[in-house]
Amino acid sequence: MTPEAPARSFASDNTSGVIPEVITAISQVNSGPAIGYGEDPHTEKLRQEMNELFGRDVTTLLAYGGTGANIVALQAMLNPWQAVICTKSSHINVDECAAPEKFLSAKLIDLDSKDAKLKPDMLKEELEVLGIVHHAQPGAISITQSTEYGTLYTVNELKEIIDICKGSGLRVHMDGARIANAAASLGVPVSEFTCDIGVDILSFGGTKNGMAYGEAIVVFNQDLASAAEYIQKQSAQLPSKMRYISAQFSAMLKNDLWLKHASHANMMATQLADGLKDIEGVELTQKTEVNAVFAKFPAEVKGRLQDWSYFYDWEQENEVRLMSSFETTAEDVKRMLEGIRWSMKGSATGGC
Repeated sequence: MTPEAPARSFASDNTSGVIPEVITAISQVNSGPAIGYGEDPHTEKLRQEMNELFGRDVTTLLAYGGTGANIVALQAMLNPWQAVICTKSSHINVDECAAPEKFLSAKLIDLDSKDAKLKPDMLKEELEVLGIVHHAQPGAISITQSTEYGTLYTVNELKEIIDICKGSGLRVHMDGARIANAAASLGVPVSEFTCDIGVDILSFGGTKNGMAYGEAIVVFNQDLASAAEYIQKQSAQLPSKMRYISAQFSAMLKNDLWLKHASHANMMATQLADGLKDIEGVELTQKTEVNAVFAKFPAEVKGRLQDWSYFYDWEQENEVRLMSSFETTAEDVKRMLEGIRWSMKGSATGGC
């Protein structure tokens, strides 16, 4: 028998709503006029809060979305003859409709990686073309933390990769669409795996962690700050009513709310992965380190489950991604596991 109702969506953390504190914050700044384009007191307050978060003076720019934030960050780093090294599964390579290539006019050197992480050996191999005029010159790398496969770089892994880059004159961009989940899982200050080890610019995500919209571009390398500001405007990523994004980020940072919600989402994914381990015929394909679970189901099971409670197919045959969010509850996890067991049983018996 089919479960009575579908589980809450595990398709993406983007399908979740907006946390109440963010709604309240937007409402509170919606009274009276404020100078636009970041000259308002709410945005100045956020800039100070970001300085405190990272333990240094940083340049905080705000953008409408993650693709725009990534483009601004990367363009500020590159000369016209340079390229960006990333993994084949990275968001800038797969999910941004070639926006980086279009707006940067730069080549993406996309490398195969089973866990979506750049490795020192593959990076060193690509750097062998430095100084050869016939080749696009690697000018930056883009690291996703946490990755598109829900995996995490340790601080030491990041240090090793970034040291290689700095030794060869490359700049470092971090795509932190799920930076909150990474910080919550690593259990260290966010500065420890960003600015303290040489990241030049961070795309700091908010939407996937419970904001309505908006991302931050946090520039640590002040040699790039002025360029980033002009590029932000030129690439249509300078919001006029910036206070509404600033207020959201301030609400998230207050009392570490951003980490609280990310920790909860991570915990729900762990519970889901633990439950899947006990279901015969289900294969986990990646470590569950943040709020993403990757698994393989038999083809007929996958289709039946997606009809019941939609989620996304992924890269390998019959591989799927299940995402939790701040809204996911233990009951949601239980219901999804029940649905998976129901589908697996139907597959084994040839019917439902």
